[in-house]
Amino acid sequence: MPNLPIPVLTIGLLVGSNLFMTVAWYGHLRFKGAPILTVILISWGIAFFEYMLQVPANRVGYGTFSAAQLKTIQEVITLITFAVFSALYLKEPLGWNHAVGFCFIALGAWFVFHKWS
Repeated sequence: MPNLPIPVLTIGLLVGSNLFMTVAWYGHLRFKGAPILTVILISWGIAFFEYMLQVPANRVGYGTFSAAQLKTIQEVITLITFAVFSALYLKEPLGWNHAVGFCFIALGAWFVFHKWS
């Protein structure tokens, strides 16, 4: 593993894994005519690379972050990645209701990371 601070390495690996998983789960939506079995096999192939980044991210980050914190980081990254992917690749506009929902998720993340004494 590169000699980077654990939070930087963990978050970087999670960003990479989420890019692969977003493409695996949603990239095929622009190809509705493709056979479903083909789409599934291609998505599995893409997801393999997601796992190649996700598993090390959790392995490296656990201890610096709790499992709940790792999951929260992953979900926030997933949401940001999906929002950008949806707007740019799928050409689906994001509205005010999405922004409000994202703010609630960010508030949830704050509760997970806040040091309660």
